[in-house]
Amino acid sequence: MFTKGRVAIASKFILIQCLTASEVVKENLFMQTVKFNELPVSDYILQAVEEMGFEDTTPIQALAIPSVMSGRDVIGQAQTGTGKTAAFGIPAIELVDPSDKSIQVLIMCPTRELALQVKEQISALAKYKRGLFVSAIYGGESYERQFANLKRGSHIVVGTPGRITDHINRGTLKLNNLKMLVLDEADEMLNMGFREDIENILTFAPEERQTVLFSATMSKEIMSITKRFQKDPELIKVTRKEITNDNIEQLYFNVRREAKTEAMVRLMEVNELKLMLVFCNTKAKVDEVVDELHTRGYAAEGLHGDMRQAARNQVLNKFKAGTTTILVATDVAARGIDVAGVDAVFNYDVPLDLEYYVHRIGRTGRAGKLGKAFMFVSNRDKGKLRDLQHYTKVVIDEGKIPTLADLNKTKIQRFKEKILANVSEEGNEQYEALIDDLKEQGCYTHHIVSALLRMQLGDLNRNPAAEMDLSDGGRSRDGRSAGRGERERGAAPRGGRMERGYDRERERERPSHRKGNRNGDPKMGSGEPGMVRLFLNLGRKDNVSPNHIVGAITSESHIPGKAIGQIDMYDKFSFVEIPEREVDKVIRGMKGKTINAREANLEVAK
Repeated sequence: MFTKGRVAIASKFILIQCLTASEVVKENLFMQTVKFNELPVSDYILQAVEEMGFEDTTPIQALAIPSVMSGRDVIGQAQTGTGKTAAFGIPAIELVDPSDKSIQVLIMCPTRELALQVKEQISALAKYKRGLFVSAIYGGESYERQFANLKRGSHIVVGTPGRITDHINRGTLKLNNLKMLVLDEADEMLNMGFREDIENILTFAPEERQTVLFSATMSKEIMSITKRFQKDPELIKVTRKEITNDNIEQLYFNVRREAKTEAMVRLMEVNELKLMLVFCNTKAKVDEVVDELHTRGYAAEGLHGDMRQAARNQVLNKFKAGTTTILVATDVAARGIDVAGVDAVFNYDVPLDLEYYVHRIGRTGRAGKLGKAFMFVSNRDKGKLRDLQHYTKVVIDEGKIPTLADLNKTKIQRFKEKILANVSEEGNEQYEALIDDLKEQGCYTHHIVSALLRMQLGDLNRNPAAEMDLSDGGRSRDGRSAGRGERERGAAPRGGRMERGYDRERERERPSHRKGNRNGDPKMGSGEPGMVRLFLNLGRKDNVSPNHIVGAITSESHIPGKAIGQIDMYDKFSFVEIPEREVDKVIRGMKGKTINAREANLEVAK
């Protein structure tokens, strides 16, 4: 329970709002913050907040939390990224009675990505309130999983308007006992055409409820909703000061979502980046990006909330030591990371919370050094980009994605410089003898040199198909723009293939394969010549994924990720294909080592 001291200080903030104006918190209060332990919140909230690495509130949190906890309707006008989730999430958690299994708080968000993020943050804030359940309902996930969560009893439900409406119509979402209804990013929901859904949902909610609305702008449509569905709301308005960082070059790149990894690899090579942080919005995307980087031979590791603390510490230590050169992480998992010498930060996904952008890019360009911050933006993210520039008051220029020709030019120039640095007239006798021997066998000098260059640089024309345009044309595969129904409900593109990551839960019901299976039988492996199948004593139930296996083997055995073949995962064990010449090296390197904090044992499969 909270102390009288906390109540007194919180009351001071309520009094400040009333003295200033009953409707608007004026500009001279924007940047006022307090510590969380000075607010009227319970000890279980303080424990969770401390674990998440927060001590001071943001201005919107300092002003909104006491008002929302007082039970009155509130309109919060604040940009995305000002800490709005905790501003309504903490009062929502405090309001819930865990002994009542009905839905008590409903939170509407414009997109499934934001719904997932809000759900994860509220779950983290509610970690130490026993018996409280939070679930998310959104398009792109099977109804069965959502039915199960709702039937179990979810006290707080976060969802998108379309899927919430579907559940109400099916009778699987009942709002009879709803105490609080929150509209997060209301202006964005209206821009996406959800007004009818929002108003329909609000009519199903009880009259005696608390309605909280957050929006970056106060349009006529927003005001119309507040007049119809809120009672004497208090308006709290917060804006931001200009954010600058002169040591960081900030660029965005217009990239199709499926081409982001290719674009990132090209930028890494052309800019000679050595140590990088890559930020994704979801845990699933972190695993996917790490897996893609491993297949390209990069020493990458993932960091997200599903990992145990011991495994997270292991990953961070590798990154600090430089063994891992690319760390792919979610915002929450990366909180508190302080590693010197980060050359660049990649915003693989545009941050859903704009404040996260400031935290992300602040991890490079330290100690007077220059840093780079690259952001990948598809056409559907252009609105978020505008919001971000408005929020930071910084113009982010568009960058040009390097072509394969640029890549080859850079590679040749570096190799040329390396040759010039090592040219010497002394100590070359044995190499010259080798050249003379090759000449006697009929080889010309320029042919010998060309062969050595190709062996060193690889085939510069090895993948002409990859030279396709990576920029986002903003169209679906049949040339038509995606409609609202497809965006919201997660329908597959008209080409028939669901985007990777949409149905990951179903994938877990089958053996996981990192590469194609030639003979169609996972028990027999891929059948590729020169590959040996190893048995691993860890599986899905050990919270181990293919990227964990690849990361451990590449780090401990020092073989490239691209050398690892098919991985078949089961509940309690897995099979990994390794080149025959690397088998002893891998088994030796992994002896006594762990994967995701679990002791790993590798042996040749029988």
